[in-house]
Amino acid sequence: MSIQLSIRDLSKRYKTGEGVSGISLDVNKGELITLLGPSGCGKTTVLRSIGGFLEPDSGDILIEGRSVVKLPPEKRPTSMVFQGYNLWPHMTIYDNLAFGLKIRKMPKAEIRSAVEEVLRLVRLPGAEKKYPSQLSGGQQQRIAVARSLLLKPAVLLLDEPFSALDAKLRHEMREELREIQTETGLTMVFVTHDQEEALSLSDRIVVMNHGHIEQIAAPQDIYDAPETLYVAEFIGKMNFLKGGAQGDKLVVGRMEFPNAKHLTGEVVVAVRPEDIILEPGTSQAAGLPGTIKQMMILGHYAEVSIDLGDHGIIRAFQPRDKVKELQLGQSVNATFNKVIAYSNN
Repeated sequence: MSIQLSIRDLSKRYKTGEGVSGISLDVNKGELITLLGPSGCGKTTVLRSIGGFLEPDSGDILIEGRSVVKLPPEKRPTSMVFQGYNLWPHMTIYDNLAFGLKIRKMPKAEIRSAVEEVLRLVRLPGAEKKYPSQLSGGQQQRIAVARSLLLKPAVLLLDEPFSALDAKLRHEMREELREIQTETGLTMVFVTHDQEEALSLSDRIVVMNHGHIEQIAAPQDIYDAPETLYVAEFIGKMNFLKGGAQGDKLVVGRMEFPNAKHLTGEVVVAVRPEDIILEPGTSQAAGLPGTIKQMMILGHYAEVSIDLGDHGIIRAFQPRDKVKELQLGQSVNATFNKVIAYSNN
């Protein structure tokens, strides 16, 4: 698979101290990769550096094997979709879309054909004569995406494009973007702070923290095997307990697990809520005794909070039918299907 975008040792620091250092990343042709992290982690700095809106302090950016780091945005084979739609309100949708193609001196017949095709792609056929104010927020964002697609960029950059939309519309737009990406084979770099968005959209996720990369992996690998404590805390819901490591064993209370990382001494043990098994009563065989503090029904499953005493409070996802056997204040025994351990440094 050929590399479409290569970022090499990119650094950009602001006077505030924020920014990024030593960012290296290869994006394959046709891949949708997401830069994920909280505000101020550097993901937008990386995106804007790719697009030419920021000049890096050092490093290089190559698109299709050619360095673009000295080129202005309009000379780069990139196109960016921003949070705001940036549509001209006095122009029809057709004119908004055709504007960039007219600048490129494309023949009128080709422009019309291209506009019709891209409107079909974003599921807004026949919207040419409307004005932006006549469209909903979701429809305007579709037009913003369509405008970028028309430029046929080598890399499409998306800066939290769905953040202004409501939850249902965001979900729909994610699905549509994935369909467009599959149909066009475009290489996309997507920025978000929404982990659900990243997990549902991406071929790979780049988790960022304070200007550096914590982990790059496929969504399932990021979720199942977070490499650092930061990633474990940031991706999905996770419980953290104190444990110990010695030899080939991890110990949490009366439970033992394989010490795959060969850790020693005190460790932090992470367990997903869905990997916790609750049994009414207390058992001396294994597990941790606790008391049910709270139960919240969340559709087809419930989130149950259990007070484990010295081990603190953990949250477990349980099937809705299973919760019928449980009640507040009840004694339970908690066992874990699997855990991930981290050095307590």
